[in-house]
Amino acid sequence: MQSPTIKDVAKRSGVSLKTVSRVINRESSVRADTREKVERAIEALGYRPNPSARGLRSTHAYAIGLVYDNPNAHYVISMQEGVLSACRERGFGLQIHPCDSTAPNLAEELCSLVKRSRLAGLVLAPPMSEQDALIDTLKKEDITFVRIIAAREDPKDGSPCVFVDDRDAAYAITEHLIQLGHTRIGFLWGEEHHRSSPERYQGYSDALKDYGIALNKKYILPGSYAFDDGFRRARKLLALKEPPTAIFGSNDEIAAGVLAAARSAGLDVPWDLSIAGFEDNPFSKQAWPALTTARQSTADIGQHAALRLMDDLQRKSSGNHEVASNEGFSPELVVRGSTAPPRGSVPRKG
Repeated sequence: MQSPTIKDVAKRSGVSLKTVSRVINRESSVRADTREKVERAIEALGYRPNPSARGLRSTHAYAIGLVYDNPNAHYVISMQEGVLSACRERGFGLQIHPCDSTAPNLAEELCSLVKRSRLAGLVLAPPMSEQDALIDTLKKEDITFVRIIAAREDPKDGSPCVFVDDRDAAYAITEHLIQLGHTRIGFLWGEEHHRSSPERYQGYSDALKDYGIALNKKYILPGSYAFDDGFRRARKLLALKEPPTAIFGSNDEIAAGVLAAARSAGLDVPWDLSIAGFEDNPFSKQAWPALTTARQSTADIGQHAALRLMDDLQRKSSGNHEVASNEGFSPELVVRGSTAPPRGSVPRKG
């Protein structure tokens, strides 16, 4: 069966091809009743505009780019799924662009990508989204973008973003461990150039301070958001004369490495060692015991960032200079079997 065409839509709705094109391109000059009539015809026929062909027929670009540099496969896949769902909803194409966030020519690379691929704009994942020099260059080149950043509140810095409150979620995880009775709590960082790392550390350290527990630097180790690094650093902590009774990994990959290290040392999790992660990736539910973590809806974050980008593009094309407010997300504590009171302790009350 032949797919419906734009001519079929025009015939069914009783308008010209040019009017249908204006509705598809979301031009503001179309009357509301005409727009509704065309949209009803599109829905009834099941017509789907071709983003590539549409881009060739007009001066507008109908594809966006997702730019990322993250070793966590689950994060990347979830982010892609979220952005792609928004693209399907609005009829945009999507170009995925992994890159090296430390490359000295990163800004030039992204500007070239936008021009070469005729992209309408970019969704920037961390840590690119947190690089001031890159953001300044994109603004100078008049490239539309939306950042995904770790922040407790809207930074209100003039650059559109979706922000994620990692600090409060990390505080909740640490508070949970403290209330179970733990006072010797290890913390394993992710990469320091990801803003999420210091935000999560801040939540950890603030919780210890609020509960009157001294910060022990022996229990805090730098590193990366990787399983192997979590395993290696956990072995170091467990080899201490007085090891921690709980370890908080800055993401679930790190926490999974801690779990493997505990198993290799013959420890009974959670009774000999409580373990918590962050992000709630599939492994956190499949591990034994399942990991206590913070549920971060990465796909939803990606979807909302892409929709914000498309809304900004529409406002820009219609000459509307109104600045939309930024949207925030708060990861939620998920308590599972990897955390329990330390042996011989009495859980403390908040």
